[in-house]
Amino acid sequence: MAAVGAFRGQQQKTRVDRAAQAFAKTRLGGFLFITVFPAIDKRLMPLTAGRLKVAVGHPILLLHMRGARSGQPRVVPLLYTPHGDSYVIVASKAGAAGHPSWYHNVRAHPEAVEVEIGGHRFPVTPRIVEGAEREEMWALVNDNYNGYETYQHRAGDRVIPVVVLEPKS
Repeated sequence: MAAVGAFRGQQQKTRVDRAAQAFAKTRLGGFLFITVFPAIDKRLMPLTAGRLKVAVGHPILLLHMRGARSGQPRVVPLLYTPHGDSYVIVASKAGAAGHPSWYHNVRAHPEAVEVEIGGHRFPVTPRIVEGAEREEMWALVNDNYNGYETYQHRAGDRVIPVVVLEPKS
């Protein structure tokens, strides 16, 4: 299992980090971060054991799962926020009206979910958090990336799911 590293909270972000966050919050940035950049990262990251990725300096994992309907293997790069030994991911889809397909896949086949970080791949148990725990995780992920609030506003009535990935022992 890969070690869980720290992330830079908003107080520690550099000018470059803040500029990247500002761009990612735009509709064009959101489009690029959910369509173009993942296509690059899901090929580049395995070749470089995670050392190279589009979002340089940000914690990105490869989420491996099976398709909800097809059962076929799927992989998607996602920004994550470390929390203890776990990883927190957000099904924001840049504020789209519907959930991302990876979220449906994880819900349909939770037993088949794995993450790849730094070239290490290992099984995890996904858990959708709600209530007070969701609020705590929401604050944490927003400290890592401040665009989630913008995405929640853009999503309208859709409550953006927060998922904790706990390594299996």
